[in-house]
Amino acid sequence: MHTLVALVTLLAVLLFTWMGLRVGAARARCGVAAPATTGNPEFERHFRIHANTLEGLVAFLPSLWLFALFAGNDSIAAGLGLIWIVGRVIYMLGYAKAAESRGLGFGIQALALFALMFGALGFVIWRLINQGF
Repeated sequence: MHTLVALVTLLAVLLFTWMGLRVGAARARCGVAAPATTGNPEFERHFRIHANTLEGLVAFLPSLWLFALFAGNDSIAAGLGLIWIVGRVIYMLGYAKAAESRGLGFGIQALALFALMFGALGFVIWRLINQGF
């Protein structure tokens, strides 16, 4: 039923929502009126964290679900998904302080994403080969 992967999906969406709230708070704190997206370095970092996470979700969510569906292992997919979330939180906290501090979190989430993405690809190819296309 993929309950664990569903939970990780919801946690990722909650993380994205939390990041959006942080953008709004930074906008108010830094005096950057909507619809501007520039004008204060602190605000711009929060804005980029949120935008970069949205960009990452586009690859993460399908990879997470395809890994779970084709590997047949909800626990491993969910575990890798949690690593991705932890990486994004570390990325967010580092990047919010200074753009140069985002590397560790980016690396952690990238490794989890690649494991999910290439794992899913491998399982899909394996299934195609075994089923004779």
